[in-house]
Amino acid sequence: MQPPPVPEDARRVSVASRRVSRWLDGFADRHGGLSTAAFADQVVVTAADGSVAWIKVPFLPWESDSPRSLTSLQLHLNRPRRVGVLLVRRGGYAAGVFDGTELVSSKVGSAYVQGTTKAGGWSQQRYARRRSNQARAAFDEAADVAVHILVPETAALDALICGGDKAAVEAALSDPRLAVLLPLRTPPFLPVPDPRLRVLKATPEQFLVVDLAIHP
Repeated sequence: MQPPPVPEDARRVSVASRRVSRWLDGFADRHGGLSTAAFADQVVVTAADGSVAWIKVPFLPWESDSPRSLTSLQLHLNRPRRVGVLLVRRGGYAAGVFDGTELVSSKVGSAYVQGTTKAGGWSQQRYARRRSNQARAAFDEAADVAVHILVPETAALDALICGGDKAAVEAALSDPRLAVLLPLRTPPFLPVPDPRLRVLKATPEQFLVVDLAIHP
């Protein structure tokens, strides 16, 4: 059985995992009693007035000892998790391990990669090679940090969240030493600015959320 499709004009919001129960209470207060249909990756809630909310389940697979329902969803959302985070951009990188929202281990670094140039001819080609080499060195540094911070935690991690620049992340994760982390990769991808410690510390605000679509 497939869930009903989300209309193109549905409103989309993100709610902190810990606030989903409160959000559902408010949804019921505004629209009437709720009926629920649960699927492998989402829960569809229909209110008495016909309003519908599609709740995207994070941290799949959704494992439950009881039939999937709003109650088992809330248990899933509130389960303590140990999450690894890897942020990579040309200008820097950060790796950290979170126990819930607490950053328990981390390393952050910066890298120098030259900007673009308007020079042409051979100068442009030399410049491009130099810039490419600098970027490759930066991504290698990011991989080294991930090996040091994340790989030892592999068995304990529930998920790996990545962010920054997608090409930069893929370049860092191409290091064979990080292959053990790949099965742990979980959405969302975080489009953060140049990684700094404050940016890393703020990532739970982005990955400990639930995406919803509401119509009408």
